[in-house]
Amino acid sequence: MADDLKADYAQAGFGKRLGWGRSPALLIIDFVNAYLDPASPLYAGVDSSRDAAVTLLQAARRKAIPILHTNVAYTPGGADGGIFFRKVAALSCFERGLHPDWAAFATGLQPLANEPVLTKQYASAFFGTSLASTLTSLGVDCVLIAGLSTSGCVRASALDCCQHGFIPLVVKDAVGDRDSRVHEANLFDLDAKYADVIDLAAALHGLSEGPPA
Repeated sequence: MADDLKADYAQAGFGKRLGWGRSPALLIIDFVNAYLDPASPLYAGVDSSRDAAVTLLQAARRKAIPILHTNVAYTPGGADGGIFFRKVAALSCFERGLHPDWAAFATGLQPLANEPVLTKQYASAFFGTSLASTLTSLGVDCVLIAGLSTSGCVRASALDCCQHGFIPLVVKDAVGDRDSRVHEANLFDLDAKYADVIDLAAALHGLSEGPPA
């Protein structure tokens, strides 16, 4: 993004830093093989994002913070996907039993037995799931966000995270999209209005040493 665009937004009052809360969680959104297999209609070429997400997940496990995962699944025919399923034909790869390899979690990002998996049918990890109540019951006040895709489920989840009263910290190295222009534009807008966009180094530092003052 051009520096003058950043300056214009800052002068108008956008982009105030939210910072870390006292009790973080990690949310990994839809990091499944459908986005990594070139044969899949959802292929996005996000191997570097996957690697960063693996590093972030390992750090979160060492810190023993709450970790939650999401995936997407539909009944055959997609009746439970409603308008979203009708709009995005590629979502048919998540019909139950149709492409189990694509629906499987990516290597290195498989949930452990004590890490909840929230299965959703729409973009936001909060819509139609128990995510908000689970975070509340765990005493979480900020959420590190990794996953796919930046312009879709990551954006929708970060917005709902903010609207449910949790600080969203989107880890830019650990999210990805099929086009870098779309990826960067959505990160800019999220950082301006709804979330703090941070890099992997800042996320790892916050987990190991505490967030910077």
